[in-house]
Amino acid sequence: MIFKETSIHGAWLVDLKRMEDHRGFFARAWSATEFEEKGLPTHFPDVNLSLSIRKGTIRGMHYQKSPHAEAKFVRCTRGALYDVVVDLRPESPSFLRWAGFEIRADSHQAIFIPAGCAQGVKTLEDETEMLYMVSTCYRPDAEVGIRWNDPFFSIEWPDPDNTIVSEKDHTWPDFQPPSSNPTPA
Repeated sequence: MIFKETSIHGAWLVDLKRMEDHRGFFARAWSATEFEEKGLPTHFPDVNLSLSIRKGTIRGMHYQKSPHAEAKFVRCTRGALYDVVVDLRPESPSFLRWAGFEIRADSHQAIFIPAGCAQGVKTLEDETEMLYMVSTCYRPDAEVGIRWNDPFFSIEWPDPDNTIVSEKDHTWPDFQPPSSNPTPA
């Protein structure tokens, strides 16, 4: 596995280290040892699968409140998606910043998102499928979200005229930043 730092502190793009020959390639898609060497969580009790039928579908921006905050390891297994991470950790050097990453099934790239960050995706193709591991089991009482178009973050989603959003994700309240913290860069 090849880990690449991102502009969000503690978030990593993860490429496969391929061993190729005339048949194709082999690569390790997950390694607890390599995650542990990076100081990342290695316990992922839930693995989720999401299929979005239509291009332009947004899912998120979701996260769970502490003490149930969850890290995620996300891979696109069919199609393509734009994965957005918003850093909500006050102690982080990238606090209140967002970054977006195009993750395509044919690139076999994945992204690790640290606990304390909100995450959401927008599908770039019809029939896009996402498989993601989470470090904490889902707790409905700990679930919160940021609206996909919250003016505080002004996330720049691709193809803004083609957007499909659930009622729940469309109605999260405006984000209220802590008053003593700086505005996002």
